[in-house]
Amino acid sequence: MTAPETAQHRQPLPDFALDQLFRNARTYTAWLPKPVSPETLRQIYELVKLGPTSANSTPARFVFVVSPEAKERLKPALSEGNVAKTMAAPVTVIVASDLEFYEQLPRLFPQAEMKQYFVGKPETVEQHVLRNGSLEGAYLILAARALGLDCGPMSGFDAAKVNAEFFPDGKWKANFLINLGYGDPSNLHPRNPRLSFKEAVKVL
Repeated sequence: MTAPETAQHRQPLPDFALDQLFRNARTYTAWLPKPVSPETLRQIYELVKLGPTSANSTPARFVFVVSPEAKERLKPALSEGNVAKTMAAPVTVIVASDLEFYEQLPRLFPQAEMKQYFVGKPETVEQHVLRNGSLEGAYLILAARALGLDCGPMSGFDAAKVNAEFFPDGKWKANFLINLGYGDPSNLHPRNPRLSFKEAVKVL
């Protein structure tokens, strides 16, 4: 990469982009009847995979639940308050983690032998996939917003039921869910307060 290209990439994003990603973005619970194309789902992943994870391990795995049949499989695992909005969403993403992610490390992180730190160490694996898989789920939210979609992340579901239905071999494990689509703003409430810089931050 040449110096001018590097400098260009380091410029702050314009306000309209920050508005779309953060300031005006909301958690949606109602959806417009507009499908999300398979190509858009692919574009989301192509962005997500570029986000940093420890040792480039990328342990997150994503199941895009789109068809009515797949939604019916997911429905019994949802908490009562999440059923209607999830069934109405064009896409629901099961953000999961591959508990054998380390098998890919020789290819994904060839500069060091990292697999040895995880094989036969379930507690280390659990901590690693929770941290890095959640990070990748957050990248997915930002990628979807960047591509013009709205998101409704949620944790109100029975993970054991999801795992039994979608990952019966036990190699993947559900972390959280994200509804995706084009949000209907008609039932949005005013944005709830956030902590101030002074309340949430220490600069040492």
